[in-house]
Amino acid sequence: MQLFTHILVPTDGSTLSRAAAERAIDLGSAMQARVTFFHARPEKRQSFFGGEGGGYVDQMPREEFERQALQQADEYLDTLEALAQTARVTSARVIGEAGAPYEGIIAAATTHGCDLIVMASHGRRGIKALILGSETQKVLTYSKIPVLVYR
Repeated sequence: MQLFTHILVPTDGSTLSRAAAERAIDLGSAMQARVTFFHARPEKRQSFFGGEGGGYVDQMPREEFERQALQQADEYLDTLEALAQTARVTSARVIGEAGAPYEGIIAAATTHGCDLIVMASHGRRGIKALILGSETQKVLTYSKIPVLVYR
């Protein structure tokens, strides 16, 4: 009996998330499980400028922002899929958009029938973790699917 058959691997393109993906590929190879790489595309945000008449201003047209975000996601995912192919692990890619990355991660794992999520933790602590939040911590809190954290 296989313990896990389909692993979701969220990536933000960081060195740490790549290392977690490499471990997930190793795990997928050992367990003959397939791997789906997931990138949560950021939402376009506007910048605030102060002073008299302050308000929000777009720094970049939405179309350009979306083009660049998709190009960046494709680069991250191309790299990971090449690593999986070299290891002879069946892989797929998903680019999602969610209000918060942890929501997109959980939704992707559920939608694609994944039975394990392997993700990195940047290990932020103290006030920095409180202010920035931790997507990994949120996935651990809200996911009904098992989560393996690489740090």
